[in-house]
Amino acid sequence: MNKADLVKELSSRLGCRSVECMHIINTWQEIIKDNLSQGNNIVLQGFGSFTCWQQAERPGRNPRTGKPYIIPSRVSVKFKPGKYLLQWLNPK
Repeated sequence: MNKADLVKELSSRLGCRSVECMHIINTWQEIIKDNLSQGNNIVLQGFGSFTCWQQAERPGRNPRTGKPYIIPSRVSVKFKPGKYLLQWLNPK
């Protein structure tokens, strides 16, 4: 599912226009980005959490040339699924 598919699904479930659903999704993305950029974690109870973490500098290799180089450190995001999402995905 891509963003356009998500907009269509949200529009059909909520009974509102696709433009409004696109605005909702874009606003949600902006809120997530703003909070993560400020170092805040996002916890959606039962669904999961988004957490920033610092990736260390590490050695890498250019796949085309095979030439080694250092990959600089950067901030990345981890998603940890919540209890209820995992239960729903893995029924007994």
